[in-house]
Amino acid sequence: MEAREDREAREARREFLAGRLAAVRERIADAARAAGRDHTEITLITVTKTWPAEDVRLLAGLGVRDVGENQDQQASAKAAACAGLAPALSWHFIGQLQSNKAPSVARYADMVHSVDRASLVSALGKAAERAGRELRCLIQVSLDGTAGRGGAHPDEVLRLAALIAGRPGLTVAGVMAVAPPQEPAGEAFARLRPVRERLLGEHPGAVVMSAGMSGDLEAAIAAGATHVRVGSAILGHRPPAPLPH
Repeated sequence: MEAREDREAREARREFLAGRLAAVRERIADAARAAGRDHTEITLITVTKTWPAEDVRLLAGLGVRDVGENQDQQASAKAAACAGLAPALSWHFIGQLQSNKAPSVARYADMVHSVDRASLVSALGKAAERAGRELRCLIQVSLDGTAGRGGAHPDEVLRLAALIAGRPGLTVAGVMAVAPPQEPAGEAFARLRPVRERLLGEHPGAVVMSAGMSGDLEAAIAAGATHVRVGSAILGHRPPAPLPH
């Protein structure tokens, strides 16, 4: 039987998440309104990172359906722990991905946001075929060319899209970007729009634009983002122990 203290702590955490989730949803609605858009066009991906699987279950009870993770070890464990939830969650892998992790990611992810090189396309394609799954792939675009941050040069996007489209088990879903910290987010995301438009010209189904996080989701929505990735604004500052349970 669940101890009274545990029940109280769980309910307090649920109330905390509910309040912050409502505030983020309101921010999204306000930003969409300011941009002359319908807020229902925008998907909120709740990024749980080092938070436990119990938080994912609480969020699911609050209506969250899209969950983002940036490390395979945590993501695979949490996806397994939450496999029985109904309706099922959609898992988004948003971090830089090593090719040797592709077989694991292909078993649970519905969308991979960080495809930025040909070798990763090949690894994901092979893994998706073996798993018998279809992975929706976003091409991560570098908006500043900084090494180590991940992302393909804008001129490489169409080539990568052709490689993805040519692999069974993979689908070109759109683009993703992270705003560089040294410039206004709005200016950075504005550079992503023409890249997306060129991609849509060759792949009309690649409608996703994943951009914007806790601090800059308004700028991303103004630039046309269809998906925003929000972690700390909903879950708070990350806990020190990154173990799902």
